[in-house]
Amino acid sequence: MAREVEREARSSESPVVGGLPDAPGIVAAMQLSPGLALHLRGLADELLVKEVPGATVTRAERELLATAVSAGNDCFYCMDSHGAFASELLGRAGAGGVETLVDGVKSGMSDGVGAKMAALLAIARTVRRNPRDLTREVVAHALEAGATDADTQLAVLIASAFCMYNRMVDGLRARTPASAEAYRARAAEIAEHGYSDSRVTSVPR
Repeated sequence: MAREVEREARSSESPVVGGLPDAPGIVAAMQLSPGLALHLRGLADELLVKEVPGATVTRAERELLATAVSAGNDCFYCMDSHGAFASELLGRAGAGGVETLVDGVKSGMSDGVGAKMAALLAIARTVRRNPRDLTREVVAHALEAGATDADTQLAVLIASAFCMYNRMVDGLRARTPASAEAYRARAAEIAEHGYSDSRVTSVPR
């Protein structure tokens, strides 16, 4: 309930910088310049969509890493949007208990994921909190649980990138929708096309 109250409160906030486009979340930052949009979307595709040699984490699992980091940073727009993207991809893969799993990740838990993913979530959450706290032992635990070097690299990179995305959204105080349901249409488009495709046109409201 506290999260719903906070989400509603965020939705009524006004930007703290002038000249911000009337768009929600990271979309507002992307609309500041075509080049910024190109690079922010491209980075998301590199980390969350494209195949990475040696990596075993799925697109849905990468979205869960982004969700976990965004939740830890208390960024509702990124937490809810990437939670919706993860849910869409998990649903398409036939996974059960998706809503409970995603809500758990938003709450800082790792219930419902395997040992490998739990270890990768631990890496991402550690990097979000303090990257210097990441130790060889934490990484070794992930490798022992079945992760590859490429998986652990992605966990670090996703955590680092989403700290940036989160701070862009909340530093600008860009508009955040009042409901997590606002991201469903965009989630379907992202699942189909990734982040940079011109067919991704839905904007959360």
